[in-house]
Amino acid sequence: MEMNTEYIGYLASILLMISFSLKNVNKLRLINTLGCFTFVLYGYLLDAWPVVISNGFIATVNIFYLLKDKKNPSK
Repeated sequence: MEMNTEYIGYLASILLMISFSLKNVNKLRLINTLGCFTFVLYGYLLDAWPVVISNGFIATVNIFYLLKDKKNPSK
């Protein structure tokens, strides 16, 4: 189980690195949200609640702005 957990952590890290290399803010938020959810899973498997809470919060903020931009694309 430890090795699988480690792979989940690597995947989450890669997703976050990819997200920060993007110029389009909406794509950045989308990929970053996927990375955050992956980190939430990783933190849960390790019983690392600070990782779960912080990434859950960041994912929530990303989703909020993605939905806001979808409603008002011109702003």
